[in-house]
Amino acid sequence: MITAYCSNCKSVEIRDLANPPEFPADVVWVDMVEPTREEELHVEKILGIEVPTRDDLRAIEPSARLYVENNAVYMTASLIWKAETEAPTLTDVAFILAGDKLVTIRYAHPKSFALFIAALHRIPEQWRSGAALLAKLLETIVDRTAEVLEMSISRLDILSVHVFGDRAKKVRKPSNYLEEKLKDIAGHHRMISKLRDSLGSLSRLLTFFYTIPVVQHDQETKELCRTISRDIQSLSEHASFVAGNITFLLDASLGLINIEQNAIIKIFSIASVVFLPPTLVASIYGMNFEFMPELHLTAGYPYSLGLMVISAVIPFFFFRWKGWL
Repeated sequence: MITAYCSNCKSVEIRDLANPPEFPADVVWVDMVEPTREEELHVEKILGIEVPTRDDLRAIEPSARLYVENNAVYMTASLIWKAETEAPTLTDVAFILAGDKLVTIRYAHPKSFALFIAALHRIPEQWRSGAALLAKLLETIVDRTAEVLEMSISRLDILSVHVFGDRAKKVRKPSNYLEEKLKDIAGHHRMISKLRDSLGSLSRLLTFFYTIPVVQHDQETKELCRTISRDIQSLSEHASFVAGNITFLLDASLGLINIEQNAIIKIFSIASVVFLPPTLVASIYGMNFEFMPELHLTAGYPYSLGLMVISAVIPFFFFRWKGWL
């Protein structure tokens, strides 16, 4: 689908390619969402640019993501998508500056685009040019990334309380409780990794965008790019800090699992030591030699039972006195 946005914030959707209309003269932004080949050819014909395909967007080389061709500036960034789900991912979005027009090509629906479209009417008229709109769009994308990072930090704090806080209350948990939390930690690690990749991609794009002449000649856009660049750097540092916290939480969870397993092994070890003396007594009187004086005693049986009980009780209280139980 192709949606064209004019300088007065009116939008024109092009759905019928049998008789596609021309873009209005005051179009400043052309948003292509999951375009077909016919739609790509239509935009190429009207704007005189080459529209990259979906395979082109997946290229990871910087030379394939940031370049100038036929007076058009091509930039590709990886944006976070499905951040509210358990399987966040990255989607590649192309930004093209063709003269005073901005063209975006995307095969997903990042929330940052919906937020930007909803606030488009609030952008001052002097910012409604291709380069200025791109700067504003990048600002919205970075703000959305910061929101996702803040959401991840809040969820990570709750997870940390579940791992450590409830233990002080000595609340009985299922045997696989911590193992389930490891899955949640892995999900947070995936989210932060995607955010860091996205921020790195945006940083490279903004550095390239800042150097093009149309930005250098616009002081307001230039200053906005500097602000966005500082925000990206700050978010990247904070994401690295959060990644360190996730690593700590992972190590701590594994340590707690080992402690619980060691406690179980400790119980079995102490139990085996406690019952070892009674076993020794029983084995002695179970040898059935012909000449064993105790076998002919009337109180031999209760005597052996008492001896076994005493031999078990003494190690038990000794372990209690040492604090091993």
